[in-house]
Amino acid sequence: MEYTGSSSFAQQYYFLVNFFQTQLSPGATVLGVVLSSDKTNISAMTGGRSAHPLLISLANIFQEFRNKASNHSYLLLGLLPIPKFIHQKRRIRGMLEARLYHSCLDIILTPLKAAAAIGVMLSDPVGNLRWCFTPLASFIVDTPEAQLIACVGGKTSPLTVANYQQFGDDFRHSARTGSITLGTINKIHCLETDLGTLEKYEKSAKSYRLNGVQLPFWRDWSLSADPSVFLTSEPLHHWHKMFWDHNAKWCINAVGEAEIDFRFSVLHNHTGYRHFGNGISKLKQVTGREQRDIQRYIIVIIANAVPPTFLIAIRVLLDFRYLAQSPRIDDNVCNHITNALRLFHQHKNAILDAGARQGKKQPLDHFEIPKLELLQSVVPTIQLSGPPCQWSADFTEDAHIEVVKDPARSGNNHAYESQICRYLDRLEKIRNFTLATSIRNAGVEFGGTTLIEDDDDENETDFREDVVVSTTAQLLPFLWTSGYHIGTPRIVDYFYRADLIKRGLLKQSSLRPFRTYQSAENIVYHLSRDPSYKITISEATNLFDIQDLSAAIGSYIMHHSSEQASHLDSFGGRRRVYPGRLPVSRLHIWKKLRLQTTSYHFPHDKIAPYTINAAPPMAMWPHGLQDSAIVNIDSSKKWPQSGLHGMHSFGLYFEIMNQI
Repeated sequence: MEYTGSSSFAQQYYFLVNFFQTQLSPGATVLGVVLSSDKTNISAMTGGRSAHPLLISLANIFQEFRNKASNHSYLLLGLLPIPKFIHQKRRIRGMLEARLYHSCLDIILTPLKAAAAIGVMLSDPVGNLRWCFTPLASFIVDTPEAQLIACVGGKTSPLTVANYQQFGDDFRHSARTGSITLGTINKIHCLETDLGTLEKYEKSAKSYRLNGVQLPFWRDWSLSADPSVFLTSEPLHHWHKMFWDHNAKWCINAVGEAEIDFRFSVLHNHTGYRHFGNGISKLKQVTGREQRDIQRYIIVIIANAVPPTFLIAIRVLLDFRYLAQSPRIDDNVCNHITNALRLFHQHKNAILDAGARQGKKQPLDHFEIPKLELLQSVVPTIQLSGPPCQWSADFTEDAHIEVVKDPARSGNNHAYESQICRYLDRLEKIRNFTLATSIRNAGVEFGGTTLIEDDDDENETDFREDVVVSTTAQLLPFLWTSGYHIGTPRIVDYFYRADLIKRGLLKQSSLRPFRTYQSAENIVYHLSRDPSYKITISEATNLFDIQDLSAAIGSYIMHHSSEQASHLDSFGGRRRVYPGRLPVSRLHIWKKLRLQTTSYHFPHDKIAPYTINAAPPMAMWPHGLQDSAIVNIDSSKKWPQSGLHGMHSFGLYFEIMNQI
């Protein structure tokens, strides 16, 4: 079976499909509710004032669309209070805060719970009435808030019955279902509200490892209201922050701060990735992007500085994260994920033996790490809720900027809640107006055939295309609420441009040779219009210190004109002497190359272009500086099926493109 976040909610949540087939009318529509809540700082100008937004989205929205911040797929459902109780005991204040949190969610989510129980008639964007049910698909939160929602105390897993002493076990404990939690709550009979019994209730709840909440908001949510199901794996906090909080610290302790900082400092600078010139041991605030960049480097950084078993333990955790964040996962990938975690537990003692797991005062001899225990629930979550990458807090953290921080900065630093709501209300009206005018200007007629025209500019050519717009899914690729022209993609599509140039449909096609060209099925190269250098061959020979440049150009011309030329030429071995004088004397040289490819996973979407840079020799870099790349020079080989066979590693110094 394959699990994908690109399909509809009813397709990926197959256990709900079976329920609806037997319990509800065939005409019922499932609207999977996605919630998220997390405290966030409003602004540095507000004196550290915080807000606690509750966001809502739909699991029915395609993953690629929902997880783009510019599509505004996460809306503000409410601003939860952040109280300050005056009780002298901290644990009682924590219990009261937890109860207030669940009480607020109980009030806010009442309409959704009613719709999940009996259904509600809603109109879709194309005017059709649908009988909709709203199960809770996912609640995207970090570990402390997951414990709050699951009604468990600290040092307790929100997904299983494991306690803190069992977090390092190499197997998954039984799931902590909602019925287990509600049954435990019912065992506690001290429900009076006076102060004395409040402390008694908290003490009794603590003995069962609960946080003292009496009425969880999910207790009466029909269909799928089970914390062990809707508390999906969250990649940002559960994986990447775990790497920084634990794995990176293990490596720093094992290698040594000075040595690991030195190794990071001498790494080659690469466009698009953070360069840690001062190392990583002294970093305080690290973003999720930087955590990912460190993960890309860490294995080669610690190689030959730690025991092999230590290196294996770190490597298999990286394999686990890489596999689990795939947009499409099948049972075979699930087996690889499980095996990677099992392999870590087989080698984890090497971390303790190296003294890398350090406490505040002394080394630790255990793995009582909550996020390590949560890794055991990743595969079950995938099998129930689809790939975890669609439930990442990366996107909800970005939404906090749009629905809380930007509105707060636009106010007068007073009455934040009301001003935020007023700002968002006006912004929504503007977007609705923009959408309506875009539909009108595009001439889209729902349920019919529409002719769509593109404006003529220097990068595009006029074309007409028949589009039948009868469903929302057909409308979205052509209309963008942000005011883009119809048919304009979110990222630069060099594949489309290369095809138009090849067919002579762009004005750029007059430039020879082409600046954008496709050399293989899934790779396109793009160069800027103007080269970095327009110099003679002799000047280029001196600038780049390539003494046989003339011979290489002659050999290339002879090879390219022969029948042996392949889809990508490589140089090496003896030069073939070019008979006579070279037909070129001046060169166009580029120092920057844009490269675009497609995603490995189906549907093989185009990904954002990469930039490859090069620089000539200079005082700081006597041999020049260039980004390395691995290129397939054998058309009969294909990655990853062929591994690195047919590949060639090289440093890109410059590109010779034209003659004058």
